[in-house]
Amino acid sequence: MARYLGPKVRLSRRVGVPIADTPKHTSKRQLNPPGMHGYRGRRLRDYGIRLQEKQKLRYHYSIMEKQFRRLVDEAKRRPGNSGEVLVQLLERRLDNVVRRSGVVRTIWAARQMVAHGHVLVNGRKTDRPSFQVKVGDKITFKTKIQKICRENMESMAGHEVPGWIDFNPSELTIAIQSLPTSDQVPFDVNTNLIIEFYR
Repeated sequence: MARYLGPKVRLSRRVGVPIADTPKHTSKRQLNPPGMHGYRGRRLRDYGIRLQEKQKLRYHYSIMEKQFRRLVDEAKRRPGNSGEVLVQLLERRLDNVVRRSGVVRTIWAARQMVAHGHVLVNGRKTDRPSFQVKVGDKITFKTKIQKICRENMESMAGHEVPGWIDFNPSELTIAIQSLPTSDQVPFDVNTNLIIEFYR
């Protein structure tokens, strides 16, 4: 499984927005371009603007280019607005659902939890972070990881769970209520530019 192993804050700096909800990524100082005076590069052309929007989405969900391109092709095949369908496919990934529930802080921690087999979907162990959840699916956690989940939840007090996920913190269960919509994604990105990039 290919994945990015380099410095994560560098990705936030590169696209100019925090890609993870941690103080390291959200501090203003970290988002400034590197160097004494900051990099004052040329203004981006149309291609650069579309590329940056695409990279923003890729970094936020921590997936590689080949997998992202496959999801874009899938979104184009399905009926409806391709940009909204793409965000829906990304939001319904199992590692993202675990992150959105507030059990872990970052997508990388969520991916590790899923890959190590601590997450059960409808009672069955699922160790694929890219697994697509469906409406009605019930996600639970193995008993040996529940203590860590509760500690993480305490450190993230005030985390808002999106409306399409029904999270029960006392039992540590997640139920998928409906399909996510683009306004329920806590991340500002122009999906139309991304679809244009792949034309």
